[in-house]
Amino acid sequence: MRGKVAVSWTILIGGYAQNKQPMEAFNLYVEMLRTGLKPDHVTFATLLSGCDETITRKDVHQVHAQITRLGFDSDLAVCNSLVDSYCKSQGLELAFQLFKGMITRDTITFNTMITGCSREGLNEQAIELFSEMQHYGFRPSDFTFAALLRACVGLDVTTVGQQVHALAIKANLIKQRNALVDMYAKCGRFDEANIIFENLADRSSVAWTAMISACVQQGLNDEAFKLFNEMRSNSVCGDQATFASTVRASANLALLSLGKQLHSCIIRAGFMSNVFCGSSLLDMYAKCGSLKDSIVIFKNMPERNTISWNAMISAYAQNGDSKATLRSFKEMVESGVHPDHVSFLGVLTACSHSGCVDEARQYFNIMTQTYKLTPQKEHYASLVDVLCRRGRFKEAEAWMAQMPVEPDEIMWSSILNSCRIHKNQEFAKRAADALFNLDMLRDGAAYVTMSNIYAEAGDWEHMAKVKKAMRERGVRKVPAYSWVEVGRKVHVFTANDRTHPLNDEIRKKIDTLGKRMEEEGYKPHLSCALQNVNDEMKAESLKYHSERLAIAFALISMPERTPILVMKNLRACVDCHAAIKVISKVVQREITVRDFSRFHHFKDGACSCGDYW
Repeated sequence: MRGKVAVSWTILIGGYAQNKQPMEAFNLYVEMLRTGLKPDHVTFATLLSGCDETITRKDVHQVHAQITRLGFDSDLAVCNSLVDSYCKSQGLELAFQLFKGMITRDTITFNTMITGCSREGLNEQAIELFSEMQHYGFRPSDFTFAALLRACVGLDVTTVGQQVHALAIKANLIKQRNALVDMYAKCGRFDEANIIFENLADRSSVAWTAMISACVQQGLNDEAFKLFNEMRSNSVCGDQATFASTVRASANLALLSLGKQLHSCIIRAGFMSNVFCGSSLLDMYAKCGSLKDSIVIFKNMPERNTISWNAMISAYAQNGDSKATLRSFKEMVESGVHPDHVSFLGVLTACSHSGCVDEARQYFNIMTQTYKLTPQKEHYASLVDVLCRRGRFKEAEAWMAQMPVEPDEIMWSSILNSCRIHKNQEFAKRAADALFNLDMLRDGAAYVTMSNIYAEAGDWEHMAKVKKAMRERGVRKVPAYSWVEVGRKVHVFTANDRTHPLNDEIRKKIDTLGKRMEEEGYKPHLSCALQNVNDEMKAESLKYHSERLAIAFALISMPERTPILVMKNLRACVDCHAAIKVISKVVQREITVRDFSRFHHFKDGACSCGDYW
């Protein structure tokens, strides 16, 4: 019969364990040993049940040794608790050793190991353990399927997930529908996820977050916001992951007002200290052109990981501050955080935007030789891009010849753009041919760029042939458009747009600006007008490019000296870049334009890119 004193100690230890105070429980256990009392199987099971990630593998190992000395290593409940404790204390290999040596196992044993494997990303082992569990005839539980579905997400194998789904239905275990939504959504099976989600009677925050995240991944950012608002109207409180996904939607839409509202929600929910929410906010402000806010968010982060450092590095790179990008990378390394593929992509992008060829080569070598990271296509594309932007096409071709990957659409497109800048028609033709011979093109950008190269050279015959080939292939031309947010409303403009309610006022503003710009010495770059018309008509057409219309509207709609942020889906032309520099000086405003690859911050007649982009 257990002694009353030992029972009292066990009850006290259990109290701490149940209240998620594992260190206090362990300290009490040590004090119990000092009194000379011997713990029994109940004490050990109770102590280990409260373990979490704060308990070290060494702590668990010491308890394990005591269990073995006292002869409780054959007790199933104690062994299950030990396996669970090893899994939670990053001792999965020790958990495997114990698991394999257990004479008796049950469903809990297998569930614990499957959960531990899926938590550590050992998803194939989790599936193998489930097969072994079935082989021995153990009936799976809700916990089994929850862990298996997480493993399927890690494997990104939907067929396995479908089999697990079928087994869950066969076992009449339907409580994991929220997890099913999460699994299908994260595996990119949006339709299946949506069907299950729509039929859920009780939707947890897991299901809502999975659907919001899936919408963001699919580019359905407006739908993500609708789901977020619907979730809140159903009195479901989102967690850190919910807010992080929704903030990404506002970043993709570049809607600063929505981003700020979400920022306020995160503060009220008490999630500002969460590194994922903080990183998402940092990224959102950067993509909305508010680099200052990104820096403030980063500086106030109580914890920083690879994701937050990468977000800051990318923010500087997107905004054209190469020195700050490289400085942040150095600070990241000095803080003890290891850079990954994303970190180096940010650095290489910054080098490309500033024309730093030698630095790009240096960081590429650091990535491969110091950190032993295998370059991906994006890294090779960045190195080719930095060479082509500098006009060093022979070096770029030599580099491409030794690459272990084939050039893709992104790489050839960047080469084509550089060829246009440096008027390298010969290499442009080869790049265009490579693009035109691809089985599938995202859009007609390559055809448009090549026809523009011919137009700038005055070769109207070849330009017409390219446009004809584009029509014959049925490739869609992407229309250029810009948008500006005023009063929490987005106003979209296309080139020479006359549909806006304030059309007359906008055009009057453009004419007024034109006169003042001429006084400052502005002359239009007629080569940017790609129609075969006279110079006067070319100059007139340039005045009504989409970003110029958006800026004119912002000037008549926003208070004086208020900064203006304009987004454009394509690359800004040389004339618009030159014009906006002059406009920023004339109207005494900061004007930020984000095109498809980077930000341009205009102030007092200069641009942050230094006219290199």
